[in-house]
Amino acid sequence: MSGRAHFARTVLGLGVALAAGSALLFGAPAQSGEPQPLALTTAWPNAQRGSVPSKLPDGGEYSPGLFLDARTSIGTAQSPDGKTLRLVIRDGDGGLRELRKVAAEHRAPFAGLTASGDTLVWVESLRGRQQLWSAGLNGSRPARMITADVGAMRFYDSQNDLVIADGKVHWAASGSGDQTEFRSVALAGGTVTVRREKGSWGLSAWPWAIDGQTSGRGATTLRNLATGQSVPVPAARRTVTACSPAWCQLVSINEDGYSRIELAHPDGSARRKVIEGDVGTVITDVAVLDRFQVLARITKQSELTGNQQLLIYDLSNRRTVLISPDANNISYRDGVLWWSTGDQSSFVRNSLDLRTV
Repeated sequence: MSGRAHFARTVLGLGVALAAGSALLFGAPAQSGEPQPLALTTAWPNAQRGSVPSKLPDGGEYSPGLFLDARTSIGTAQSPDGKTLRLVIRDGDGGLRELRKVAAEHRAPFAGLTASGDTLVWVESLRGRQQLWSAGLNGSRPARMITADVGAMRFYDSQNDLVIADGKVHWAASGSGDQTEFRSVALAGGTVTVRREKGSWGLSAWPWAIDGQTSGRGATTLRNLATGQSVPVPAARRTVTACSPAWCQLVSINEDGYSRIELAHPDGSARRKVIEGDVGTVITDVAVLDRFQVLARITKQSELTGNQQLLIYDLSNRRTVLISPDANNISYRDGVLWWSTGDQSSFVRNSLDLRTV
């Protein structure tokens, strides 16, 4: 799901409509009395940042799917002749190292990129079938298929769609009826284990899972897959809830008819208002690194460009930071936030390593 689609899902899921990717709500400016956000360079002068052109030196298009740091990314690159799509590592100097390539007839063949240590794991989609693949990031291990027994994988555009933990890869898939399958396989390959739970679940920070993935009201329960512990999370009428093990995001409509975003711990403690107005969340994951809530605001300029004002609320000091006044295609994985600036004909992807703040 794109950043724009997730913004729409958050705002429209408040009882107005529940379909992701629908039209946005426009209207009031930021609520009066709210402090102006700090500039990125003022708030975090030492944060590592980078930029990635949308085209390679050979003219092929490049689309990152994961950043290892602010300047090193892994993504899909088109070959100069347009016949193949390559999964490559692109370093800060523009150098490329190919991990895997497939015929260009397969649209978006590489997804769910996840790294841990020297291991990269991804889902490869070819001829309508999905497979789980891995490779060594330092070139020590070539790309190889781990398993094709992946089930009906569920992707929520979350950094936890695939999780590497305890020497295994974990993911969620649709089961029969109203069931979720929690699947896992050793990184070395072998038999896939399957555990079934009633309801619509997705993985969170391991070993936690969160329910309500297809519910208009969002989450109601966190569950520890290792111990079986279940934790009810805050819920209220006309509120959409999403949670990590550390924080829950509660989105509602205020008395003026605009979005109100709050955060609280799963037990309901430390609840605070984050922002109000023409605002929404643009990534699936809540309070990333247990500290940063990624947000977007619709402005008058947004109505002309289709882009959004990209903001981050810092839970450590309750300050809001302006990341970009005109951002699009916002994504986040494993500590790095990236977004596009420009238009469809000419744009640059910008990155911010939140681990360096």
